[in-house]
Amino acid sequence: MSTRPPEDDRRPGELSVRELLRWTWRQVTSMRTALILLLLLALAAIPGSIIPQEGVDSLKTSNWQSDHPKLTPVYERLGLFSVYDSPWFSAIYILLMLSLVGCIVPRTFHYWRGLRAKPPAAPRNLTRLPEHATYATAEAPDVVLERARTALRKRRYRLTVDGDAVSAERGYLREAGNLVFHLSVLVVLVGFALGSMFGYKGGVILLVGDQYGFSNNLTQYDDFDPGSLFHASGMEPFSFTIDDFDVDWLTTGPRAGMARGFESHLSYQETPGSPEKKYDLKVNHPLSIGNTDVFLIGHGYAPVITVKDGNGDEVYSGPTVFLPVDQSFQSIGVVKAPDAEPTQIGLEGEFYPTVAFSKQTGSYYSLLGKPLDPMVSMLVYTGDLGMDTGAPQSVYALDKARTTMLTKKNGAPYRIDLRPGQTVSLPNGLGTVSFDGLQRWNKIQISQTPGKWIALAGVVLALLGLLGSLFIRPRRVWVRARREGGGTLVEVAALDRSGGGDMAAVVDEVVAAIQNRREDES
Repeated sequence: MSTRPPEDDRRPGELSVRELLRWTWRQVTSMRTALILLLLLALAAIPGSIIPQEGVDSLKTSNWQSDHPKLTPVYERLGLFSVYDSPWFSAIYILLMLSLVGCIVPRTFHYWRGLRAKPPAAPRNLTRLPEHATYATAEAPDVVLERARTALRKRRYRLTVDGDAVSAERGYLREAGNLVFHLSVLVVLVGFALGSMFGYKGGVILLVGDQYGFSNNLTQYDDFDPGSLFHASGMEPFSFTIDDFDVDWLTTGPRAGMARGFESHLSYQETPGSPEKKYDLKVNHPLSIGNTDVFLIGHGYAPVITVKDGNGDEVYSGPTVFLPVDQSFQSIGVVKAPDAEPTQIGLEGEFYPTVAFSKQTGSYYSLLGKPLDPMVSMLVYTGDLGMDTGAPQSVYALDKARTTMLTKKNGAPYRIDLRPGQTVSLPNGLGTVSFDGLQRWNKIQISQTPGKWIALAGVVLALLGLLGSLFIRPRRVWVRARREGGGTLVEVAALDRSGGGDMAAVVDEVVAAIQNRREDES
């Protein structure tokens, strides 16, 4: 009884599950897909550099969300406020790594076989190659071939002899350069992935000269962005204070009055009880403690403000951080006095390091960032500041939902303008507000990036691979010597596999090397 194979009932062009998986894998691991994914990754990173990110600056993000109430829900759904942690960015990242692995591994085996392979045999007609030369000699073919082999070996060619011809090839490392370059992209991606998973990044605003300083634990940070596999036990137990802060102001030119350089003078301890050390912290010159880096990323002013209520009791006193909004360090800030009697008091306004008045706009502005004539200008709000609800509040924003802004008799906002040393009495016996002095603050970023050296190694590998693929030229040279008539006919040909090389000079060099050796020996 004969058996026939089962009939295939699939329609033409229909793939089985196995064939579909194989086709999908080939598409994902093709070089074209890898390039597309690399481009998509670069495009996907653009929103992260344009839209404020919660893990980088939560205050700036919340301010942006307040200013764009219609776009905020859409951006939140798309994950645009945390681009690098979003599922779609991770999907591109993972697909790119898979594509690179699928590209590199097969090419590595292919290159390994090619690296061990012998140079190809000489073509039958060397004179048909674009660059060739022939000459006749009375020497025996074996002598000519031995001389050619010696000359090519000195020029670091890999050789093989096949009958009446010598085949030579060099430039094998060009393909290695390509592989190293592609491998380096994978190394960089792995380095960034390790940093994002096991590392952290946080920020804190510290007053200059604050005796309490900063200790590296979670409660001290203003904002903190940990990796998905981060553990607090891996944090370095250091502490530091900012003793002083120097600013180098430009005094001439169109940018006079702007800051040119900053320098924070730190006192730090690597571990509790260890000797205190000094460090001058500058922009792009971080302090490295163990695996943690401390960066100076911003600075500003903190006016010392005192508020007394209607009973004469001091309900608020101390330096208040104002956040700069432009290069002249015009800054915004708030003061909250929830314990004031008979009603809570909130102040919101601007700080001007060097105040000036514009007749066109009828408002104040900051002329320079250097504090030559500082002034605080604030509006006054009374009522419920919303601090008793238990909901978290930003110290840089005032909840005005249940407050009333003080106004003058003509309905205009009641604004208090204070210079250092001045005090103003609030209307209706609400109390007084004083501008007692001015302090500086620094914005410090603290980060731990475990994979940064791996990423750096990947960048170095990329440069080495790129140099190799650009400057190493794979070449093949053949020399054939055979008896013809009463002498020996010598044929020399060369081929540049990368294109664009001057192979005529290579042929002339090989011919001259063979003939010069003969002349030296004679």
